[in-house]
Amino acid sequence: MLQAIGLTSAPRRGLPPAVDDLTFEARPGKVTALLGDAGAGKTTALRLMLELEPGRGVTYFRGRPLHRVPHPGREVGVLLGDVPGNPSRTVRNQLRMLCAAAGVPASRADAVLEVVGIAGLRDQRLGSLSLGMDRRLGLAAALLADPCTLLLDEPAAGLSPRERNWVYALLRGHADLGGAVLFTTDDAKEAARSADQVVTIAGGRLVADQDAAEFSRTRLRPRVVVRTPYAARLADVLGREARDRQRTVEIVEDSGTRLSVYGSSCAEVGEVAYRHGVLVHQLADETGDTGVPAPPRQATDAGSGSGNGSEGASAGGVEAEGRDWGAVVPPPSGVRRLGGPLRPLRYELRRMFGTAAPVLTAAAVLVVSVLVALVLARTGRTPQNRLLAAWPELLPLPPAALGAGLLGALAFGEEYRYPALAADRGTVPRRLGLLTAKLGVCGGLALVLGALAVGADAAALWLVFDRVPLPSGGEWIAPAVSWAGLVVGCAWAGVLASGVFRSALAGLGAVLAVPVLVVPLVRRALAGPSAYPTSGLAARLRGLPWAQWPPEADRVVHGAIRVMVQPVGAALALSLMVLLCAYGFTGLRSRVRW
Repeated sequence: MLQAIGLTSAPRRGLPPAVDDLTFEARPGKVTALLGDAGAGKTTALRLMLELEPGRGVTYFRGRPLHRVPHPGREVGVLLGDVPGNPSRTVRNQLRMLCAAAGVPASRADAVLEVVGIAGLRDQRLGSLSLGMDRRLGLAAALLADPCTLLLDEPAAGLSPRERNWVYALLRGHADLGGAVLFTTDDAKEAARSADQVVTIAGGRLVADQDAAEFSRTRLRPRVVVRTPYAARLADVLGREARDRQRTVEIVEDSGTRLSVYGSSCAEVGEVAYRHGVLVHQLADETGDTGVPAPPRQATDAGSGSGNGSEGASAGGVEAEGRDWGAVVPPPSGVRRLGGPLRPLRYELRRMFGTAAPVLTAAAVLVVSVLVALVLARTGRTPQNRLLAAWPELLPLPPAALGAGLLGALAFGEEYRYPALAADRGTVPRRLGLLTAKLGVCGGLALVLGALAVGADAAALWLVFDRVPLPSGGEWIAPAVSWAGLVVGCAWAGVLASGVFRSALAGLGAVLAVPVLVVPLVRRALAGPSAYPTSGLAARLRGLPWAQWPPEADRVVHGAIRVMVQPVGAALALSLMVLLCAYGFTGLRSRVRW
C-alpha cells in the first residue's frame, strides 16, 4: 500500500509549486497510473514520494515513510528517466554491482535478466543498448531486490507498440503477485488500457481519482475512425448531412487517408459513405483523448469542437472522493541520501573492477614510470630513492602517485557521473561503510601500483644499465614507508576530494594541489630552527606503559617520524584531515531538514 498525503513541493520564485497538496493512494495488487500533461508535476510527485525533493507531505510505504524503511531498495523499485551506469560496463556487471548494493545474491542478476528478456545481452556494454533494451535494463534494476512497490516515470516512453505492451504486461504481472505499481504517463488511452486506477493531475493538483472503467466512461471521448482514400470527400459529405439534420458532429482529419469523427457512430458513418459511393477501408469505434480536441476540419453550425458534450467530459470528470485521513498533519519531507550498499566492500570491488579503468591506469603508470626512470638514470643526477620512484624534481608527483590519485578520484567521481545507488541523478548516499570500503580498496590498489612501479623501474634499470640502486641493510624501511604513505595518501585524497566536490576532475585537482600549493606553505611553516628539539622522542615513547618495544625498533620509529615531518608528508596529512572534515560536513548537511 502506497499512501501519498498532502505532497507539496517547495515554492518557486514567482510561480506556484509544481505539486500542491496532492493526496492519493496506490493499492497492492493494482496498477495505478498518474496521468497528466507535460509539466503537470508527475515527476516531481514521484521525487517527493522518494524524498528527493524539498517540500511538505508524507508518503507511506506499507505504513512507514521511506526514511524509516531499513532497506529502501527492497521496499521500492524505482525507474526515473534513463538508467544510470557507466557506458563501458556490461549489463551483467552493472546488475551484479547493484546486487551488492541491495544485499541480494549475485545470482539474482541473471534471474531478472531472464525475467525482462535480455539474458542474451548480459555481456553487452551499456552504451551499446537501444532504447528498448535500456528500458528493460531499468526494469531489471527496479525488480532486482524483489520490491513490494514499483515507482516508474514514463516507463514506456519512446518505445514501439509491441515493447509498450510488453512493459505493461510485466507491470501487470508484478501487481498480480500482490505488489503495488505506480507509473506516470501523459497518454489517456494508455492509462485507461493499462491501469486499474487512474489518478489525473493538472498544474500539480488532483483532478480526479477513478477506476479505469469510470475514467474511460467520463473522461475519454468515443469516436469513429475511418480510413478511406477519399477522406476529404467523406468529410465534406458527413459535415453536410450533419448540418441538414441539425446535429453536432466534429470531423478531424488525422492524415490524408484517416478521419476521426466525434459525435457519430459506425452505423451512421457507414450509411453515409454507402449512399454517396465513398470507398471505406476501415471503420471502427475507438476511444479518443482527453482534453481540448484538435481544431476540426469541418463542423456544424451548432458549434465547433464541442460535439457530444466533449468539453464537459474533458474538463470535468468525477472528482476524487474526500478521504478521512484523520488528524494527520503532513510534516515537511526531509531531503536525505537514502540507500547505499549493504555489502559495501563487495560493491566497491565490483564497481572498481567492472571496467577496464584500473588495468589501463596501471599499464599507463608502469610505462611512464619506466621511461622516466630510464631518462633519470641516464643523466645520473637523481638520488636513488627518487630514481626508483621515477620522480624528477620538475614533476609535482611521481607517475605512481598520480595514478593512485586518479583511481581514488574515480571512486566517487564515477558515482556522481553515473549514479547507480540512488533514484535521482547526482545523489550518492553518504555512509561510513561506503567511504571505508572506497578508502580500503583504493588504498590497497595504491600499494599494489606503487610496488609494481618500483619493481618495474628496478627491473628496467637492471636490464638496460646492469645495475639497480637499491638501499642496503635496513636503510630501505624509511623510504618504503614514505613511498607507501605517499601513494596511499594520494589515493585517499582523491577519494575524499571527489566525494566532497562530486567530480573526478576535482578530485584529481585536489591531489595535484597538495604538492603545488600545500607543500610550499608547510615548508615555509617548518623553516627555521626549532626551539624545542624532538631528539630522544623514540626513547621516551618506549618508556610509556602501553608502548613497549625493543630498543632495536627505535630506528623504525625514527624513520616514521622523519617521514611525517617532511613537508610532503605533513602537507598530505593536513590535506587528508581537511578533506575528511569537509566530507563529514557535507554529509551531515545533506541530512538537515528543509
